Amino acid sequence: MQIRKCTLSDADKLTELNIQLIEDEQSDNRMTFPELKERMIGFLNTDYNAYFFLVDENIAGYALVNMTANPLYLRQFLIDREYRGKHCGKEAFNMLLSQLGTDEIDLEVLSRNDRGIKFWGNCGFKERSRYMRYTKE
Repeated sequence: MQIRKCTLSDADKLTELNIQLIEDEQSDNRMTFPELKERMIGFLNTDYNAYFFLVDENIAGYALVNMTANPLYLRQFLIDREYRGKHCGKEAFNMLLSQLGTDEIDLEVLSRNDRGIKFWGNCGFKERSRYMRYTKE
């Protein structure tokens, strides 16, 4: 596996993968492709770096990291469905830490994303807080 920093020309592929992430984590985000692409470009034009994880030059996943947060903040991380169950997730995460030169990083996982909670726990993350939202029904 290899890691490659993304550029603005990667916005379409990043957006496609972001849609898969939204589906897989059971997010209530209902943004359209154009809205998600605009948001991704906004991330890349500000404090975020995105990285592709490559297997035999094929994109196996991506990460989006806020580079100004302290500690760094992993906003999005996805291993494409085709590459799951092959230890790509842990390998990609470790490569990302090495690329970033850090041993500390924060992230959030949606409470209904059981697979994500289990994966990140297996990577050594410990729960530090619970983020909650009230919506009047």
